[in-house]
Amino acid sequence: MLDRLRDGSLTVSQLAAPYAMSLNAVSKHIKTLERAGLVRREIRGREHSCRLHAERFADAMKWMTFYTEFWNDRMEALEEHLIEKRKRGGR
Repeated sequence: MLDRLRDGSLTVSQLAAPYAMSLNAVSKHIKTLERAGLVRREIRGREHSCRLHAERFADAMKWMTFYTEFWNDRMEALEEHLIEKRKRGGR
């Protein structure tokens, strides 16, 4: 659903169209995405349209980048430790 919203707003019906799901099930998915801050819903009369809230993805990317660097540093330190241990005759 998120991928479909990257090109612009869609109504709930349009968003649901390619999926073999009820509108009620799609609405539950959308509510979960709203709570996560990834989607915003606008209501005009009886029509509900959804759009991507891209700022939340920037926050997620910052978090993932931090932890990618964190674990890469830890893995490099472990590798260096194991190389040194092997050089000293350890197992």
